[in-house]
Amino acid sequence: MRYRTLGRTGLRISEVGYGAWGIGKQMWRGADDRESLQALHLAVENGLNFIDTALVYGDGHSERLVGQFLRQCSQRIYVATKVPPKNLRWPARGTLEEVFPSRHIQASVEQSLRNLQLDRIDLLQLHVWNPEWLNHEEWHECLTDLQSAGKVAHTGVSVNDHHPESAVALVESGKVATVQVIYNLFDQTPEDQLLRACAEHDVGVIARVPFDEGALTGAITPETTFPKKDWRNLYFAGDRKQQVHQRVQRLRKLLDGEVATLPELALRFCLHHPAVTTVIPGMRSRKHVEENLAASGRPPLSDQLLERLRRHRWEKNFYPE
Repeated sequence: MRYRTLGRTGLRISEVGYGAWGIGKQMWRGADDRESLQALHLAVENGLNFIDTALVYGDGHSERLVGQFLRQCSQRIYVATKVPPKNLRWPARGTLEEVFPSRHIQASVEQSLRNLQLDRIDLLQLHVWNPEWLNHEEWHECLTDLQSAGKVAHTGVSVNDHHPESAVALVESGKVATVQVIYNLFDQTPEDQLLRACAEHDVGVIARVPFDEGALTGAITPETTFPKKDWRNLYFAGDRKQQVHQRVQRLRKLLDGEVATLPELALRFCLHHPAVTTVIPGMRSRKHVEENLAASGRPPLSDQLLERLRRHRWEKNFYPE
């Protein structure tokens, strides 16, 4: 496992982190707590030291499971979590008072600390962002107060789906130490502005959705079905599975001696960019851990392959608006 510095936080974290949405179980069906704990232990045994969760994942179940794991683990693990929007709307909608009033941020932090059984959160992120809030001081003062009180070490935001440009001014303002953003082979838009701004202002980048919710693993075909109440029924609705399958088949043709599998290609693409600190694939089993952690430490992708991958950029948004 290789490690990178998370912007000006100074934290040295594994370049492959643990995305803990799936182990919350509520929207991703099929996770098993025992298997999830085994996966977490295997990940740490193989050098992973960064876990990203959120208060809203499984209504706190993901945080509580991570807290249970931390009590069993003797190694130093850096934990990031997120304050959900008060109105529970994604992407960000509403005024700052409707979405992130100070009392809501504070109450969310207290609940996350209880769930995680921690005295301090290493990285607290606002789970949505609206650039209209940039010059409102309430949210920033609240986060600063939580840092002063010792309850939060560092702060950041999770950028709205497919709108990385919305966080550029925030990065330039110096008000956050990190951003979390969708970045993958299909959605390469962070490269247009955001990643450059982060590099210039020493802001750490957490790349989420590296597999495009499973599409880039090659597991989605026109015949794929998901359990009832699994949110992927919405994400891959209509003819989206067919669209994904056709595009992924074209990506398969790029696999050769340089890259062996589609998941490896997806993760190494995210990690090729020097502004990216860590990529956080969801991992609900030991098999996921073994496959994903193997991407760390591999050589950089060749310029020739990167040039070919640029052609697979896909301007789309499957997330409900």
